[in-house]
Amino acid sequence: MSISVSEVSKYYGTQRALDGVSFSISKGEIVGFLGPNGAGKSTMMKIITGYIPPTKGRVSVCGFDVQEQGLEARRKIGYLPEHNPLYTDMYVREYLAFVGEMYGIPNLNKRVSEMIDLVGLGVEAHKKIEALSKGFRQRVGLAQALIHNPEVLILDEPTSGLDPNQLAEIRTLITTIGREKTVMLSTHIMQEVEAICSRTIIITQGVIVADRPTLELRHLEAGASYELIVEFSASMDPQSLKALTGVTGVKETGLNTFTVSADGAYDVRKDLADLASSRQIAILTLMRKELKLEEIFKELTLGDTSKIDPKRATS
Repeated sequence: MSISVSEVSKYYGTQRALDGVSFSISKGEIVGFLGPNGAGKSTMMKIITGYIPPTKGRVSVCGFDVQEQGLEARRKIGYLPEHNPLYTDMYVREYLAFVGEMYGIPNLNKRVSEMIDLVGLGVEAHKKIEALSKGFRQRVGLAQALIHNPEVLILDEPTSGLDPNQLAEIRTLITTIGREKTVMLSTHIMQEVEAICSRTIIITQGVIVADRPTLELRHLEAGASYELIVEFSASMDPQSLKALTGVTGVKETGLNTFTVSADGAYDVRKDLADLASSRQIAILTLMRKELKLEEIFKELTLGDTSKIDPKRATS
């Protein structure tokens, strides 16, 4: 297991930042770590990277306890903090060589060139960091996080402030890196998670409220209900639809097309098919309406965390 977090809590005086957080991440996973501001995301990442200790609990990286074997654990980690701390008066090559020297990397000049090629810094490598755009500064941050070839990459808001073209480039880079490494990234951009993360962890008020594959998370509704979009080949009486067991609402959205709301305890598809057959009407479209990840995020983070069913929120 690349990252293992067990019952981690963190208090700042009487303020609780994390409350009994547990999860694990395997090699080759790209995991999105989501939560509203103040949810505990950055605190958790700083604990994993050894920058701050937990109040309670245990964290290990690649089998090394972060507190008891800190040096060994940090050798396995590449970290890009939310506020990318660069020495802006240094040149790109100079800065990467400086970081590489601290890690004692052999054949350092070759490694610096490899990193410049990997993150697409070639045309900017001769410049001082202060002369770079935000997108290229992020690339420098990624290069320094990767220069010692870590097994685990921790990225805190890696695409914040980038334009659409820069976003696409950095996403592609992270996806490429994730084929060989474990990547954990924090972001507020839901499309980014849907595009590159195989799994999503959502945290709010210091508590994990969801942890499952990103595609499955779309089917996780905080309320026990769902919606079906159904299109018939001929006119259908809405009252007949409302009379079906489990149907809680019907809205006509187009010609012979309805959005049917149903109680999560019932699968109303067979009854819909039977009703259509009894009227000698064909069903042209029948599909479950997928919630957007943004809607799921809002449902899980705006409510009372004590009401979240962990059996539904985690896989």
